[in-house]
Amino acid sequence: MCRNSIDAVKPNGIYLRTSFLATIVHLMLPILLPLSALGGKFIPSFCKPSVLSFSNCNYLMKNIGVDYLRMAISFTYWDYCVDPEDLEAMWNVPEVRAEWLKAGEERSQMIHLSRDPDGQPYLTQTEMRAVADIVVSRHFPSEIDPGMICAIAELESDRQLLAMHSGHKSKEPSVGLMQLQPKTAEWLMSELGYRSYAAERNKESLLKPFINVYFGAAYVKWLSNFDNKKRSEEFIVRAYKGGTKKATHKSTFGYWKCYLSVKESFPSRKSGVDNHPPINAAAPAPSENSIDLGPKAQHIYNRAVLNPLATQVLLFDLLLERVDASNDTYWDSRASPDDMEAMWSHPAVRKVWNKSKEKQGNVRFSLDEKKRPLLSRVEMKAVADIVLFKYLNTVKIKSTIFCAIGDVVSMRYVHGLGERTGIMGIDYSTAYWLYSELDCTAYRLESVNDLNNPFVSMYFGAAYAAWLSEYEGRERTPEFFVQAYFVGAKNVNPQNTSTLWLKFEETLSKYEETKRNDDSCSIM
Repeated sequence: MCRNSIDAVKPNGIYLRTSFLATIVHLMLPILLPLSALGGKFIPSFCKPSVLSFSNCNYLMKNIGVDYLRMAISFTYWDYCVDPEDLEAMWNVPEVRAEWLKAGEERSQMIHLSRDPDGQPYLTQTEMRAVADIVVSRHFPSEIDPGMICAIAELESDRQLLAMHSGHKSKEPSVGLMQLQPKTAEWLMSELGYRSYAAERNKESLLKPFINVYFGAAYVKWLSNFDNKKRSEEFIVRAYKGGTKKATHKSTFGYWKCYLSVKESFPSRKSGVDNHPPINAAAPAPSENSIDLGPKAQHIYNRAVLNPLATQVLLFDLLLERVDASNDTYWDSRASPDDMEAMWSHPAVRKVWNKSKEKQGNVRFSLDEKKRPLLSRVEMKAVADIVLFKYLNTVKIKSTIFCAIGDVVSMRYVHGLGERTGIMGIDYSTAYWLYSELDCTAYRLESVNDLNNPFVSMYFGAAYAAWLSEYEGRERTPEFFVQAYFVGAKNVNPQNTSTLWLKFEETLSKYEETKRNDDSCSIM
């Protein structure tokens, strides 16, 4: 059965188990291939699935051909193409673990790779996101957006491990998930010192997912500071496709538009990685002419545009989205009974809810003109007060600061805006890092949907801001940690007051004014 909703668009099922005979043949490859003549040429003995250097890749590509190279590295199991510690890291990602267990995998057995109808191994989107997050958190913390890596891999290779394409100008094929040329990886190793997955005596195969994503991310990082200038996401993506000289050329513009669509539709995932990507920017104001379908329905629409053959699956998913939409009507469907009781005990909230004739057990969310649920500033302030009082009472930051941060990032929308989830705009990777590594466990965190609970989003957003306020063991000013929340701690320029900070100050003043006009904020 399908291992995630987007992969469901692939026909004839996706999780094809390799037959017993195929498994036997694959296990015999290291013995058979050195003895087999293919087109008058013999496969050298170094051509084993588990060990293949970049130079050997070049030899095979030039002297034997791409099809035979695919045969030589016919990965059947994850165990063949990742190191044990990388496989363990994958198992430690909750959503990957759930997906594998649902597919019948066992931790004590080798893990099958998914295969498309042509028999080619590929990563599900859940697996792709996990690999990207693990690689980025280990080697490029707060420097690269894993979502960018996932979207590029989707466009370049359709997440196929053995994808190989030859450009019209280059004789050397681009290979793997990120479609890198071996000479590019060699250059990144020798000239820029990217050797985390390299050793002189045994260079890992560029077709292996962690190695390929590592060098792809290294190349993205190099592009991000090309010519010693901080580059935009658009420049990086278009340069990845066509080279730095084509980054502004019309030939790469279509690729950029496709990238935006794919990145928007790529699902978030659980992450057990040990770092915390930044929240990149404030939420843009909704366009008057834009059509808001809700996060899941928008995702379904995007995939329908990319793959119109998936109509039946997409319509079914859209039906599920409409059923789930009932959760957006009432506070009580999102928040726990204890949190709702605390809201009713908050004087300012009780006054507003009584005035609007809300009833306990059926408190409605406010809706904008497009029927999107959002919080009033009074409700936002109350959620922050309750979370701080119950779970973060040692934090010395005022609740109004957290409210203003969330307001700038999400405009108080329950689902957040764009890629920023929930009222605090905190992504799942960061929240799960806080949950698993810093023991922020007041609220359970099992899926990205949990962050659509205003209390859960506020809790993890406030915890992250509090962590940033003591970044690198130093007490930080609000000007630092607020901007760090928006753009990442390493991107804060203390000599340059950003527009985000100015917007934050303006928003904060509105909450301070509300606070002065309210009665006591006691929640007891």
